Amino acid sequence: MEGAEPVATPAAPPKRSDLPVRVASAAVMLGIAGFALWQGGLVLKGFIALVGFGVFAEYAALAARIAPDPARMVTAVITGGLYIGWAAFALIVMPMVLLIAVLGLVICTDTGAYFAGRAIGGPKIAPSISPSKTWAGLAGGMAAAALWATLYILFAAYVLSAMSPTGPSLAEAFRTTRLGMAALAGAGLAVAAQAGDFYESWLKRRAGVKDSGRLIPGHGGLFDRVDGLLPVAIIAGTAWAASGAAAGGAGGA
Repeated sequence: MEGAEPVATPAAPPKRSDLPVRVASAAVMLGIAGFALWQGGLVLKGFIALVGFGVFAEYAALAARIAPDPARMVTAVITGGLYIGWAAFALIVMPMVLLIAVLGLVICTDTGAYFAGRAIGGPKIAPSISPSKTWAGLAGGMAAAALWATLYILFAAYVLSAMSPTGPSLAEAFRTTRLGMAALAGAGLAVAAQAGDFYESWLKRRAGVKDSGRLIPGHGGLFDRVDGLLPVAIIAGTAWAASGAAAGGAGGA
């Protein structure tokens, strides 16, 4: 009608931030994982086994959405069982010093990739699989992981030097460590962590879901949290076992 005043459309309510929920969930997760690490022994082994079982359950749920027939479903479940079980077993049997190194490396990789990706941006690695992953983020994750590996092995060497008759010596720690090799190993494991992240993103993309589960408010499922840890655990655990076997073989020769 001419002269009628337009009816104002009510504004949509502002979207609430999930940051408080994410922070609270992260604090709870860190508290539980930290308690398990502090306790060690059977508590830590049981915690890792429980998380591994939960990750496998989420993997199987994704596979059920993807597999077109029972035969491929069985193949997918077996593959996932080997992948996740291998990683969980490696984490259970590796010494505490290596476990902390692996966990720290994955955390540094994720942190470095996040901040470098946000600050620099640039070309995406595989936008059809994971739209947020950039080459700059990968480089940032590699740099952070290399720095972590270098500092960690240097600190370990310094602690060992403290057991010598001459006492702790930073110069001795520098002399006895191969920091370049540590940095290269850290950067390489960062690539493996990112590959694990891409693998899970590919599974979720094929399954048509955003998260692997809803167990952790604001963070998705367990698989979402440890996707990068799985391949790093497999590589580091296998390398540690192989080096131990080689040393044992050399000692028995």
